[in-house]
Amino acid sequence: MVFWEGYVSDETMGTFAPIVVYWVYAGVYQLLPPLDRYRLHTRKEEEQKNLVSLSSVIKGVLLQQLAQATIAQLLFLVTSDSSPTGTIAQLPVLIQLLQIIVAMFVMDTWQYFVHRYMHQNKFLYRHIHSQHHRLVVPYAIGALYNHPLEGLLLDTFGGVISFLVSGMTARTAVFFFCFAVMKTVDDHCGLWLPGNIFHLFFQNNTAYHDIHHQLQGSKYNYSQPFFSIWDRILGPTCPTA
Repeated sequence: MVFWEGYVSDETMGTFAPIVVYWVYAGVYQLLPPLDRYRLHTRKEEEQKNLVSLSSVIKGVLLQQLAQATIAQLLFLVTSDSSPTGTIAQLPVLIQLLQIIVAMFVMDTWQYFVHRYMHQNKFLYRHIHSQHHRLVVPYAIGALYNHPLEGLLLDTFGGVISFLVSGMTARTAVFFFCFAVMKTVDDHCGLWLPGNIFHLFFQNNTAYHDIHHQLQGSKYNYSQPFFSIWDRILGPTCPTA
Protein backbone atom coordinates (compact mmCIF):
# COMPACT_ATOMS: atom_id res chain seq x y z
CA MET A 1 0.00 0.00 0.00
CA VAL A 2 1.21 3.51 -0.81
CA PHE A 3 0.25 6.84 0.74
CA TRP A 4 -1.69 8.02 -2.32
CA GLU A 5 -3.82 4.89 -2.65
CA GLY A 6 -7.51 5.78 -2.58
CA TYR A 7 -6.80 9.43 -3.38
CA VAL A 8 -4.87 9.51 -6.65
CA SER A 9 -4.44 6.80 -9.26
CA ASP A 10 -1.05 5.24 -9.90
CA GLU A 11 -1.23 6.52 -13.48
CA THR A 12 -1.73 10.10 -12.33
CA MET A 13 1.11 9.80 -9.83
CA GLY A 14 3.34 8.26 -12.48
CA THR A 15 2.64 11.23 -14.72
CA PHE A 16 2.96 14.15 -12.32
CA ALA A 17 5.05 12.97 -9.35
CA PRO A 18 8.33 13.06 -11.36
CA ILE A 19 7.57 16.65 -12.38
CA VAL A 20 6.93 17.69 -8.78
CA VAL A 21 10.06 15.87 -7.61
CA TYR A 22 12.10 17.60 -10.31
CA TRP A 23 11.13 21.10 -9.21
CA VAL A 24 11.33 20.36 -5.49
CA TYR A 25 14.75 18.68 -5.69
CA ALA A 26 16.18 21.18 -8.17
CA GLY A 27 14.64 24.01 -6.15
CA VAL A 28 16.43 22.85 -3.02
CA TYR A 29 19.74 23.03 -4.86
CA GLN A 30 18.85 26.43 -6.29
CA LEU A 31 18.04 27.83 -2.83
CA LEU A 32 21.17 26.54 -1.13
CA PRO A 33 23.73 29.14 0.00
CA PRO A 34 26.74 29.59 -2.33
CA LEU A 35 28.75 26.70 -0.79
CA ASP A 36 31.76 27.80 -2.81
CA ARG A 37 34.07 25.16 -1.38
CA TYR A 38 31.87 22.39 -2.84
CA ARG A 39 31.19 23.96 -6.24
CA LEU A 40 32.82 22.44 -9.33
CA HIS A 41 32.80 25.91 -10.91
CA THR A 42 32.59 29.41 -9.50
CA ARG A 43 29.48 31.57 -9.71
CA LYS A 44 31.41 33.86 -12.02
CA GLU A 45 32.14 30.98 -14.41
CA GLU A 46 28.45 30.05 -14.41
CA GLU A 47 27.49 33.59 -15.37
CA GLN A 48 30.21 34.02 -17.99
CA LYS A 49 30.29 30.62 -19.70
CA ASN A 50 26.62 29.70 -19.93
CA LEU A 51 24.98 30.76 -23.18
CA VAL A 52 21.35 30.76 -22.06
CA SER A 53 19.39 32.63 -19.39
CA LEU A 54 17.73 31.00 -16.40
CA SER A 55 14.29 32.11 -17.63
CA SER A 56 14.85 30.41 -21.00
CA VAL A 57 16.02 27.26 -19.24
CA ILE A 58 12.87 27.16 -17.09
CA LYS A 59 10.64 27.62 -20.15
CA GLY A 60 12.48 24.86 -21.98
CA VAL A 61 12.14 22.43 -19.08
CA LEU A 62 8.42 23.16 -18.68
CA LEU A 63 7.88 22.51 -22.40
CA GLN A 64 9.62 19.16 -22.16
CA GLN A 65 7.65 18.19 -19.08
CA LEU A 66 4.39 19.06 -20.83
CA ALA A 67 5.31 16.66 -23.64
CA GLN A 68 6.38 14.00 -21.14
CA ALA A 69 3.15 14.28 -19.17
CA THR A 70 1.06 13.97 -22.32
CA ILE A 71 2.89 10.87 -23.53
CA ALA A 72 2.89 9.34 -20.04
CA GLN A 73 -0.89 9.63 -19.85
CA LEU A 74 -1.23 7.98 -23.26
CA LEU A 75 1.21 5.24 -22.26
CA PHE A 76 -0.64 4.41 -19.05
CA LEU A 77 -3.97 4.51 -20.88
CA VAL A 78 -2.76 1.98 -23.45
CA THR A 79 -1.00 -0.34 -20.98
CA SER A 80 -3.53 -0.20 -18.13
CA ASP A 81 -4.70 -3.68 -17.17
CA SER A 82 -6.98 -3.22 -14.18
CA SER A 83 -8.93 -6.07 -12.66
CA PRO A 84 -12.76 -5.98 -12.46
CA THR A 85 -12.38 -4.22 -9.08
CA GLY A 86 -10.38 -1.44 -10.68
CA THR A 87 -7.09 -2.36 -9.00
CA ILE A 88 -3.90 -3.92 -10.31
CA ALA A 89 -2.20 -6.75 -8.46
CA GLN A 90 1.28 -5.65 -7.36
CA LEU A 91 4.24 -7.99 -7.63
CA PRO A 92 6.51 -8.78 -4.65
CA VAL A 93 8.93 -6.01 -3.74
CA LEU A 94 11.98 -7.99 -4.88
CA ILE A 95 10.45 -8.45 -8.33
CA GLN A 96 9.68 -4.74 -8.51
CA LEU A 97 13.28 -3.93 -7.57
CA LEU A 98 14.48 -6.26 -10.32
CA GLN A 99 12.21 -4.48 -12.79
CA ILE A 100 13.66 -1.14 -11.75
CA ILE A 101 17.21 -2.45 -12.25
CA VAL A 102 16.26 -3.75 -15.70
CA ALA A 103 14.69 -0.39 -16.53
CA MET A 104 17.87 1.39 -15.42
CA PHE A 105 20.00 -0.66 -17.80
CA VAL A 106 17.52 -0.24 -20.65
CA MET A 107 17.36 3.52 -20.17
CA ASP A 108 21.14 3.75 -19.95
CA THR A 109 21.55 1.80 -23.18
CA TRP A 110 18.97 3.84 -25.08
CA GLN A 111 20.28 7.18 -23.90
CA TYR A 112 23.92 6.28 -24.43
CA PHE A 113 23.57 5.42 -28.11
CA VAL A 114 21.12 8.23 -28.94
CA HIS A 115 23.25 10.73 -27.03
CA ARG A 116 26.49 9.60 -28.63
CA TYR A 117 24.99 9.68 -32.13
CA MET A 118 23.82 13.25 -31.53
CA HIS A 119 27.43 14.16 -30.90
CA GLN A 120 28.80 12.27 -33.89
CA ASN A 121 26.22 13.59 -36.35
CA LYS A 122 27.24 17.20 -36.95
CA PHE A 123 23.78 18.23 -38.17
CA LEU A 124 22.01 16.80 -35.12
CA TYR A 125 24.55 18.31 -32.77
CA ARG A 126 24.43 21.76 -34.33
CA HIS A 127 20.66 21.98 -34.63
CA ILE A 128 19.45 19.87 -31.69
CA HIS A 129 21.87 18.64 -29.03
CA SER A 130 23.94 21.83 -28.82
CA GLN A 131 20.99 23.43 -27.02
CA HIS A 132 21.68 21.33 -23.93
CA HIS A 133 25.37 22.20 -24.13
CA ARG A 134 24.60 25.90 -23.88
CA LEU A 135 24.89 25.10 -20.18
CA VAL A 136 28.67 24.79 -20.08
CA VAL A 137 28.45 25.08 -16.30
CA PRO A 138 25.44 22.90 -15.45
CA TYR A 139 23.03 23.62 -12.60
CA ALA A 140 20.17 21.59 -11.18
CA ILE A 141 17.20 23.33 -12.79
CA GLY A 142 18.80 22.91 -16.22
CA ALA A 143 18.98 19.11 -16.05
CA LEU A 144 16.12 18.71 -18.56
CA TYR A 145 16.88 21.76 -20.66
CA ASN A 146 16.93 20.27 -24.15
CA HIS A 147 15.74 20.88 -27.67
CA PRO A 148 12.11 19.58 -27.76
CA LEU A 149 13.03 16.86 -30.27
CA GLU A 150 15.91 15.68 -28.10
CA GLY A 151 13.67 15.67 -25.04
CA LEU A 152 11.25 13.46 -26.95
CA LEU A 153 13.83 11.05 -28.39
CA LEU A 154 16.28 10.83 -25.52
CA ASP A 155 14.30 11.23 -22.31
CA THR A 156 10.64 10.56 -23.09
CA PHE A 157 11.10 7.62 -25.47
CA GLY A 158 13.85 6.30 -23.20
CA GLY A 159 11.38 6.26 -20.34
CA VAL A 160 8.66 4.61 -22.44
CA ILE A 161 10.99 1.84 -23.63
CA SER A 162 12.32 1.25 -20.11
CA PHE A 163 8.78 0.98 -18.78
CA LEU A 164 7.67 -1.47 -21.48
CA VAL A 165 10.75 -3.71 -21.47
CA SER A 166 10.88 -4.01 -17.68
CA GLY A 167 7.17 -4.91 -17.47
CA MET A 168 6.65 -2.69 -14.42
CA THR A 169 3.26 -1.44 -13.32
CA ALA A 170 2.32 2.23 -13.11
CA ARG A 171 2.91 2.10 -9.34
CA THR A 172 6.46 0.81 -9.75
CA ALA A 173 6.98 3.42 -12.46
CA VAL A 174 6.24 6.18 -9.93
CA PHE A 175 9.30 5.18 -7.92
CA PHE A 176 11.49 4.51 -10.95
CA PHE A 177 10.79 7.79 -12.73
CA CYS A 178 11.09 9.85 -9.55
CA PHE A 179 14.43 8.20 -8.83
CA ALA A 180 15.60 8.79 -12.42
CA VAL A 181 14.61 12.45 -12.19
CA MET A 182 16.50 12.93 -8.92
CA LYS A 183 19.59 11.26 -10.39
CA THR A 184 19.47 13.48 -13.48
CA VAL A 185 19.04 16.65 -11.41
CA ASP A 186 21.89 15.61 -9.14
CA ASP A 187 24.19 14.94 -12.11
CA HIS A 188 23.69 18.55 -13.21
CA CYS A 189 23.77 20.26 -9.81
CA GLY A 190 27.41 21.37 -10.05
CA LEU A 191 28.07 20.59 -6.39
CA TRP A 192 30.27 17.90 -4.89
CA LEU A 193 28.62 17.62 -1.49
CA PRO A 194 30.02 15.27 1.16
CA GLY A 195 27.82 12.29 1.90
CA ASN A 196 25.80 12.58 -1.32
CA ILE A 197 24.39 9.07 -1.75
CA PHE A 198 24.48 9.32 -5.55
CA HIS A 199 28.22 9.99 -5.41
CA LEU A 200 28.75 7.01 -3.14
CA PHE A 201 26.95 4.47 -5.32
CA PHE A 202 27.40 5.77 -8.88
CA GLN A 203 30.63 6.43 -10.76
CA ASN A 204 28.47 8.33 -13.24
CA ASN A 205 27.81 11.29 -10.99
CA THR A 206 27.98 15.09 -10.82
CA ALA A 207 31.72 15.37 -11.48
CA TYR A 208 31.66 12.65 -14.16
CA HIS A 209 28.88 14.30 -16.16
CA ASP A 210 30.26 17.80 -15.59
CA ILE A 211 33.32 16.84 -17.65
CA HIS A 212 31.03 16.10 -20.61
CA HIS A 213 29.57 19.62 -20.45
CA GLN A 214 32.98 21.27 -20.70
CA LEU A 215 34.22 22.34 -24.14
CA GLN A 216 37.31 20.14 -23.83
CA GLY A 217 35.34 17.19 -22.45
CA SER A 218 32.33 16.99 -24.76
CA LYS A 219 33.76 13.94 -26.56
CA TYR A 220 33.99 11.98 -23.32
CA ASN A 221 31.57 10.48 -20.77
CA TYR A 222 28.47 10.01 -22.91
CA SER A 223 26.79 7.61 -20.48
CA GLN A 224 23.69 8.77 -18.63
CA PRO A 225 21.84 8.78 -16.33
CA PHE A 226 22.86 5.87 -14.10
CA PHE A 227 25.96 3.86 -14.97
CA SER A 228 29.19 4.30 -16.94
CA ILE A 229 29.22 0.80 -18.41
CA TRP A 230 28.91 1.80 -22.07
CA ASP A 231 31.64 4.41 -21.71
CA ARG A 232 33.97 1.80 -20.27
CA ILE A 233 33.14 -0.70 -23.03
CA LEU A 234 33.24 1.65 -26.01
CA GLY A 235 35.17 4.66 -24.66
CA PRO A 236 36.49 7.20 -24.53
CA THR A 237 36.21 8.18 -20.90
CA CYS A 238 37.73 11.04 -18.98
CA PRO A 239 37.59 10.01 -15.32
CA THR A 240 37.22 12.48 -12.50
CA ALA A 241 40.23 13.34 -10.40
